[in-house]
Amino acid sequence: MRPDDWQLTDDPDELTARAGGFLRSRPALHTVPLTVLDALRSRGLHLYGDEPPLFGVLRDEAGGVRAVFLHTPPFPLHLTPLGPEGADALATRLADAGHPLAGVSGERGATAAFAASWQRRTGAATRLRQRQRLYELSGLSVPQPPPEGRARVAGPADRDLLTRWYDEFKDAVGQHAGRGAGPWADARIAHGGVTLWETPDGTPVAMAGATPETAGQVRVAPVYTPAPLRGRGYAGAVTAEVSRAAVRAGVAHVLLFTDLANPTSNSLYQRIGYRGVADFAVWGFGDGTGAGAG
Repeated sequence: MRPDDWQLTDDPDELTARAGGFLRSRPALHTVPLTVLDALRSRGLHLYGDEPPLFGVLRDEAGGVRAVFLHTPPFPLHLTPLGPEGADALATRLADAGHPLAGVSGERGATAAFAASWQRRTGAATRLRQRQRLYELSGLSVPQPPPEGRARVAGPADRDLLTRWYDEFKDAVGQHAGRGAGPWADARIAHGGVTLWETPDGTPVAMAGATPETAGQVRVAPVYTPAPLRGRGYAGAVTAEVSRAAVRAGVAHVLLFTDLANPTSNSLYQRIGYRGVADFAVWGFGDGTGAGAG
C-alpha cells in the first residue's frame, strides 16, 4: 500500500460525496466523523479552530472506501478502523508533507498502528492518553430510585451556567483544545442540545448534552455534575432522560463514550442500558494534549 493511495481534500462536501455512504453504513462506529462533518458543513470550516481541516479517503482494490480520516486542528486526527498497512501509508503521507499532528484518536487498533508509524517516521514521542469505550443504548433502564427533581431542556437563560459548567467539564477531562464555552453553549441551546436536572426548588445540579441527529445516530455528550453534587444520582437521571428523548424522537442509535479509567461512569451507563460497541483510544504526540476529536 502506497502513501498516495490516500486521497486528500480540505472540502467536507467532497469528502461526503466520496465517503458519505461508507460512513452512514456503520453510523455507530462512525459517530465522530458523521457528527463532525455535519457540524462543519452547517456551521463553517473554522468551527473547531483557526487552522483549516484536512480529510482523507483510502480506497480498496475494487474502488470501494476502506477508511477515512478527519483532522480538525487543534484536535487530534481521527481515524476510522483500518489495518497497519493503511495506517503506515497515512503516517508516511502526512509526515512527508510536514503536516503537524497533536495526536490521533479512533478505534484502538488503528490508533496504535498509526502512533507507532508516526513515531518511526517523525521521531516524535507518542503516549497513550486515554482508553475509551463506545457504548450504544440497547434498552433503557432508568436508575431507581430516581433523585428528587425533574429534567428540563436548557434555554437562553441558562447560557452563563452552561458556559461555566462546560469549562469545568473540559478542565476535568483535560480537554483544552477547540472552541470556547460560549459558542458551544449557543450552538447547543439553538438545537435543544442540553438537558438539565434540577432539584424541586429549581436549582440545576447536572447536565447532559446530545449532538444533533445525523445518519440515524445521536451521541450523548457531555455529562457533567459539579464535584460537590456527585454521588446523588443526578448524572444517571439526566443521562436517562436525554436517552429517553432520543428514543422517543425515533433515533436508531443512541451512543456515548466513556473513559475506561473511570469505573463509576462505565458501571452507571451499563445500568441505564448501554452496551459496549468498540474500544477507542487517544494518543498524544510530542507535547500534544488534545482529547478526542473535533
